[in-house]
Amino acid sequence: MAASFARLIKTQVRSYSAPADKAIPASKQRYIPTTGTYPQGFLVSGTHVGVKASNTRFPDLALIASETPCSAAAVFTTNKFQAAPVQVSRETLRSRMGEGIRAVVINAGCANAVTGKGGMEDAVSMGRKVDECSGVEGDSSLVMSTGVIGQRLPISKILDGIPTAHANLASTHEAWLTTARAICTTDTFPKLISRTFTLPSAPERTYRLAGMTKGAGMIHPNMATLLGVLCTDAAVSPAALQSLLKHAVSRSFNSISIDGDTSTNDTVAVLANGAAGGETVQAPASSSAQPSADYSALQKVLTSFAQDLSQLVVRDGEGATKFVTVRVRNSSDYDSARAIASTIARSPLVKTALYGRDANWGRILCAVGYSQGVRDGVVVPERTSVSFRPVDGSPPLRLLVGGEPEMVDEERASAILQNEDLEIEIDLGGGEKGADGCGGEDAVYWFCDFSHEYVTINGDYRT
Repeated sequence: MAASFARLIKTQVRSYSAPADKAIPASKQRYIPTTGTYPQGFLVSGTHVGVKASNTRFPDLALIASETPCSAAAVFTTNKFQAAPVQVSRETLRSRMGEGIRAVVINAGCANAVTGKGGMEDAVSMGRKVDECSGVEGDSSLVMSTGVIGQRLPISKILDGIPTAHANLASTHEAWLTTARAICTTDTFPKLISRTFTLPSAPERTYRLAGMTKGAGMIHPNMATLLGVLCTDAAVSPAALQSLLKHAVSRSFNSISIDGDTSTNDTVAVLANGAAGGETVQAPASSSAQPSADYSALQKVLTSFAQDLSQLVVRDGEGATKFVTVRVRNSSDYDSARAIASTIARSPLVKTALYGRDANWGRILCAVGYSQGVRDGVVVPERTSVSFRPVDGSPPLRLLVGGEPEMVDEERASAILQNEDLEIEIDLGGGEKGADGCGGEDAVYWFCDFSHEYVTINGDYRT
């Protein structure tokens, strides 16, 4: 009996998850920043309130606050069953026209989704409790929640914990890292990035940008079971901030996939308090107007930053062993290229082949062929090529060239697929070419493989 019990216990040990003490797995340690450069005027805290009864000591309430009012913008899930915090935060931004936002409060452990009128009241009360602690009148706090759907929040625990969270606000790297930990659910590591940048109008002035996100499963546009908060001390108008965020998210958080599911709570918000001074970045006067140099520069900074942050979500995909970039090149239009990249990224057959380290390029080609939303004439078999591009910079492994299959070096293919990182390139051979032979529209997606462990995680998620 003792031997049988030992075998049973052994089967319950899961290599995909963080240890019970929340220690970061050794393989993920390299993604944890040891220092950071954080925007002026922002304070953060991560506090334990015990949203889930099983959590007796780890932080599960995050508070991000600005010492001065902010411009703010957000992108929300398109799921029709939108959680109470999504609805409340959207209304707060709408009523304030993106101005005067002071804080974001986030709880982990319960999504407060599909919880009826009571859930809406809970979300409102969370924001107002933060406002009360900050001495601010009116609804000026955004609210986010993550966790199990269909359960009411233990709202008394949260409201009782918010004053403590407010008292613990700090600007240190440790405070930012603890706050990033507080929003995690099945994540195995906190996801936090910070950096500095300049703008053309004042190249001598340094601005700061920091962001945290969470997510490991139920990840696919538009958007995914993820939350994200970005903060900057640059001055940006609400209209500019919304258009900048929408552009950045479309090429980052809306270009990742883990399992093809879209959640009820997804929210990515950005706050700009202008504490670093300088001119306010404005949106173009119209869709046809030329954007300012500052706007264009900030768009590049924010998009690149969001891509780096969102890729950490893929690297922490539930049960994932591979980080895969799929690049669709030389399409006659961007939307078609993106549709193809998205289809490949969520194909269970592609994802399981990669997990098995099987260079089964037929599955990739099949996904290209059945992609929906692709314009006629974009995919022409006779000009389509498929390759694996190793991350070490060595020559690509060509699998299909101009519709003709190559003699695949299975030994090299196996070696490439042993690596954690892989790039799949689909060249559609279309689009208008320049004098150098290059051209056409490209789209990129980031995704991970499907493993046995993904099924195990989600088979007993609520237990």
